[in-house]
Amino acid sequence: MAVAAALAALAGIAATEAAECPRKDALGTSRVLSVDAKTYPRVGLKSFPQTLPLADREVVLTFDDGPNPPTTSKVLAALAQECVRATFFLIGLHASQQPDMVKRIAREGHTIGHHTYSHPFMARIPFDKARSEIDRGIAAVETALHGAGTTTPSTPFFRFPYFEGTPAQLDLLQSRGIVVFGADLWASDWNEMTPEQELKLVTERLAASGKGIVLFHDPKARTAAIMPAFLRYLRENGYRIVHIVPSGPPQKNADAR
Repeated sequence: MAVAAALAALAGIAATEAAECPRKDALGTSRVLSVDAKTYPRVGLKSFPQTLPLADREVVLTFDDGPNPPTTSKVLAALAQECVRATFFLIGLHASQQPDMVKRIAREGHTIGHHTYSHPFMARIPFDKARSEIDRGIAAVETALHGAGTTTPSTPFFRFPYFEGTPAQLDLLQSRGIVVFGADLWASDWNEMTPEQELKLVTERLAASGKGIVLFHDPKARTAAIMPAFLRYLRENGYRIVHIVPSGPPQKNADAR
């Protein structure tokens, strides 16, 4: 136990107990990882050589491209039913159109990261335009959350659309202390398939990897449809949910009114 604690400290990752869940039979959130951008500037084995230091059967749930009220609401309901906390990488344009949904995601205890303003292929546009996409996306989400359009994110987590970024863009984000997230496995929910096919695909991939950062898209109806069954699969097969938060001062909560 002491060795594990020392390794966590050396890695710049602090673990804390998750909040109590009123439903004792729920999957729950087993622990919280506070991610130090200086130590883990880029994570996710699909894109980078390292990932978060997760134990076997530990899972980090992430959702891209929201918010989209009809489907995001269903995803949030499924997460709440199982007392699970996830990370949502929001598109700035969508956040500016749905500020109440952004506030709800934060109010329900989830982490909010950034996913550009309009979801372009970042490696195919000039550097200045890419930087503007990053800054506009952050400002739109911050405005939805806190009413102030700062380009300094309260949660310095970012994911490239299509996992596509240039070395210069990666260096820019690292210089600003922003963690870049890839993923360790994904549901491929951008492809046409039935909910049953998606559930089979993602559970088989998770069984093969044994742990990892999992990517879904909350605007996808098929993903919203499978979320209760997927969380039940995790619970019945001994997986544990890890909630990621940034290191440093606590995140500001969204206005709950």
